[in-house]
Amino acid sequence: MSRRDLLLEMYRAMLEELGPSNWWPGDTAFEVAVGAILTQNTNWQNVEKAIANMKSARVLDFESLSGIENTRLEELIRPAGYYRIKAARLLNFLDFLGREAEGSMTRLAGLGLERVRPKLLAVKGVGPETADSILLYALGLPTFVVDAYTARMMSRHGLAPEDAAYDELRDLFMDALPGDVDLYNEYHALIVRLGKRWCAKRQGLCATCPLGRFLGIAP
Repeated sequence: MSRRDLLLEMYRAMLEELGPSNWWPGDTAFEVAVGAILTQNTNWQNVEKAIANMKSARVLDFESLSGIENTRLEELIRPAGYYRIKAARLLNFLDFLGREAEGSMTRLAGLGLERVRPKLLAVKGVGPETADSILLYALGLPTFVVDAYTARMMSRHGLAPEDAAYDELRDLFMDALPGDVDLYNEYHALIVRLGKRWCAKRQGLCATCPLGRFLGIAP
């Protein structure tokens, strides 16, 4: 079985077991981007509280956040943890969005993946996972998001070394799969959901995992 066929079969097995994920939650592309920054080193429930605070304060848009006092922003996003660091990162992103696309997520998406990704990665506090989450889920551009669950799953299935770098894992998917935004979106979401239920860090529940039957057949 080719790598492409194996990855697609794994995708179908996860989708059949778990159903559609409907990721990423957010009313606007801007909200999704903010959420991608806030979710660093915390769980989504904490991010939801911070997002709710920003909505209640009516500041969850580019114009409002651009004029907010730093201390006010820190207080609003406090539930997400590391609030001073994340406030600075949000302001860095706002500066980037204003500079590159006059504050418009639509205009930013129109610049295309190859132009936007390296610029986004140059924003202080925006690493590859956050950048690709913004690019895929907020801007609808075809890039694959990699996280700890992805690395663990690929290693356990013999598809990548345990210490594989982020871009190595990203390329593994993007070289094998068609460049389809919906596929990349759902695939990453399914990996996260599967990882939380079956692919624990210390010991995976491989016997009951939907992907258990694929172990040991890496091309």
